[in-house]
Amino acid sequence: MGVMKGGGGERVEKLKYSRMKLWMIRATTSVLLWTCVVQLTAVGQTWGPRVLKGWPSCFTHQDSSFSVIEDKVLSVPARVLPPKRVYKNNGYLMVSCNGGLNQMRAAICDMVTIARYLNVTLIVPELDKTSFWADPSEFQDIFDVDHFITSLRDEVRILKELPPRLKRRVETGTVYSMPPISWSDISYYRNQILPLIWKYKVVHLNRTDTRLANNGQPLDIQKLRCRVNFSALRFTSQIEDLGKRVIKLLRQNGPFIVLHLRYEMDMLAFSGCTQGCNNEEVEELTRMRYAYPWWKEKIINSDLKRKDGLCPLTPEETALILRALDIDNSYQIYIAAGEIYCGNRRMASLASAYPKLKGDFIGAIRPRVFSKSFIPDGSTRLSCFVGE
Repeated sequence: MGVMKGGGGERVEKLKYSRMKLWMIRATTSVLLWTCVVQLTAVGQTWGPRVLKGWPSCFTHQDSSFSVIEDKVLSVPARVLPPKRVYKNNGYLMVSCNGGLNQMRAAICDMVTIARYLNVTLIVPELDKTSFWADPSEFQDIFDVDHFITSLRDEVRILKELPPRLKRRVETGTVYSMPPISWSDISYYRNQILPLIWKYKVVHLNRTDTRLANNGQPLDIQKLRCRVNFSALRFTSQIEDLGKRVIKLLRQNGPFIVLHLRYEMDMLAFSGCTQGCNNEEVEELTRMRYAYPWWKEKIINSDLKRKDGLCPLTPEETALILRALDIDNSYQIYIAAGEIYCGNRRMASLASAYPKLKGDFIGAIRPRVFSKSFIPDGSTRLSCFVGE
C-alpha cells in the first residue's frame, strides 16, 4: 500500500506541474498576442486600413462613414516629386515679365530655361502690372506656384523670394537691373549675363519678351521650354474651375468657336500691317507707332511684311478661312480680343457669313459666370473672375 501511495503522489505532482506549465504557456501566448495586436493597431493608425482593413480598434471609435471616407482618401495615389537637381548655385536671377498673358507665359518658359543652363536660382517671375490691360495679378493669382516650383525641381531651383541677406538689396535699390538683347542665343546668356551674376550675385532682367531666340537652339532647350509651358505652368484650381464652367455654359447652346483675332489698334500699329485700311487709318496707326519709343521698328513696308507672313489675318480673311474649313454658319462665333480696329466696317463680312457672331466674348458670358460682388469697381484683375 505504501508503494501504491508513493506512486500516486508522484502522479499528482506531475499533473500539477503539467497544469502549471500549460498555464504559463497560455499566459505567455496571451501576452504575446496582445502585444502583437497593440503593435498592429499602432501601425494601422499610421498606414491606415491597408494593414488593418476592417479591424475594430480598441483605441479609436470611428463610425462606418468615416472609414469609407478614409478609404477613399487613401486610395488616391500620392504625388511623386522628381528628385532635386544638385548643382553649384552661381547666383540668383530675378525677372519682370512684360506684355500680355501669352507673352509673359512664353517669357517664363524662356527664363526657366536660361536659369537652368546658367546654373542659377530663379526667383518666381513678377508679372506685368503696367501694360495696356493694367492687370494687378501676381504670379500666384494666375498660376499654381507650388506646382511650378516642385515640378521643375529636377531642372532648376526656384524660390518665391530672395534670401533675407539679398532681399535687402532690392529694398535699397542696389540690384543690378538690365534688359537682355532680343532674340539672343543661349550663348549670349552664358557669355554676357552669367559673368554679371558672378559679379553681383543677383541680376534683374526687367524685360523678357522674345529675349531668347525661337529657332536654332539645342534640342534640350526646346524640350524644357515645352515642359514649362505644358506641364509646370498650371492655372490655379479656381481659374481651371472657372474655365470648365464657361465651357459648360457655352456648350448649352450648341457648337461654338472662340476666335482670338489679333486685330487691335496697337497690334496693327506695332506690326505696320495696314491691309484694308484707308489713308486716314494708316496715318493714325503710324502716329501711334512713333508714340512708343521702345517700338524699335518705325518705317515698315506693309506689303513686304505681309509677304513674309508676319501680319495677322484680317477679319475678312478669317471669314474666308472659316468657310474653307467648312465651319457651319449655325455655329456660335465668339471674339476673344480687345476692340477690333474699325470694328463695324472690318467685321461686316464675318458677321454676314456667321449670323451668330458675338463681338465681345467676355461681355457675352460675364452675366452668367462672373459675380458682381467680385468686381464691384469693374476691375480687370483675372484672379477676381472666379465668383459664383
